[in-house]
Amino acid sequence: MAEDLYQTLGVSRDADKAELTKAYRKLARKYHPDMNPDNPDAQEKFKRVQEAYEVLNDEQKRAAYDRYGSDFEKIRGGWNPGAGGGGGAAGPSFDGLDLEQIFGAAGRGGGGGGQPGFENGFNDFFEQILGGGARGGGGSPFGGGQRSAPPQRGQNIRHELSVTFRTAVLGDKVEFYLARGGKQEKLSVAIPPGVSSGSKIRLREQGHPGPGGAGDLILIIQVDDHPFYKRNGNHLELKLPITVAEAVLGAKVDVPTPAGTITLSIPAGSSSGKRLRLKGQGVRNPKGTDGDLMVELQIQLPESIDDESKKLIEQFDAANPMQPRESLKF
Repeated sequence: MAEDLYQTLGVSRDADKAELTKAYRKLARKYHPDMNPDNPDAQEKFKRVQEAYEVLNDEQKRAAYDRYGSDFEKIRGGWNPGAGGGGGAAGPSFDGLDLEQIFGAAGRGGGGGGQPGFENGFNDFFEQILGGGARGGGGSPFGGGQRSAPPQRGQNIRHELSVTFRTAVLGDKVEFYLARGGKQEKLSVAIPPGVSSGSKIRLREQGHPGPGGAGDLILIIQVDDHPFYKRNGNHLELKLPITVAEAVLGAKVDVPTPAGTITLSIPAGSSSGKRLRLKGQGVRNPKGTDGDLMVELQIQLPESIDDESKKLIEQFDAANPMQPRESLKF
């Protein structure tokens, strides 16, 4: 018996898209091949998780799966949404059709000098909608002549791809699995440095096949959180833990950055919350100036303090009286 896709993601059958996405990201990080290079069971689970999400995140596929179960793909394969009740010809399908497919891709073979032509793409678009009679004599899209519609390209595929925080900042080659044509395929893509969640990468002719050529694969990037670093535009932010001695006396400490580990000088007498800027140590920007790394100092105390140390602190406090909340008002 085929595994239930809802159970694969660990969600209820009435889960909404937000719940599906949250469950998918959690499991994708857990079973990602990069995190389990020597664990074939984890890699197989990762493939099943991706396949389950591909189906349940698509409203039409999910509805078909809820109705027909694991055989929904076979049933959908014979379904013609444009066919009338009397067996008439199918109407045009707009699923997966986007502006680039209408005006850009349709004009690949038209336009002077190999450039896509707006007019050709526009006319081809009407031909796809209205059939072979969309273009008549004189080149008018509404003429009376007849011409058979050009073969349509296959539908685009949209796929959410999770990448690590480090990959998003530095760029890297990422391998992933895609459910396509009824099977799981392993693909790879070069992630450019500086991408953020919501960024899109288009892979030409990697979508569903069609008589006029394959559609495109559109990757929608989702960047995983980092346990220490946060991103603010092209800047990175880090809360750096330091000891009491480093704060009082000053110190030089090592700090990892996208460009490698550098030495940061902590001024003597630094309090928690003091911010230091490391120029050009943030997110790389191939088209402009790199961001900065903003370091916020956080004094960290030991979990337990012995009596002798407490006495020393009391002596220090007596010798260095302060009124840190004197100007605090509401």
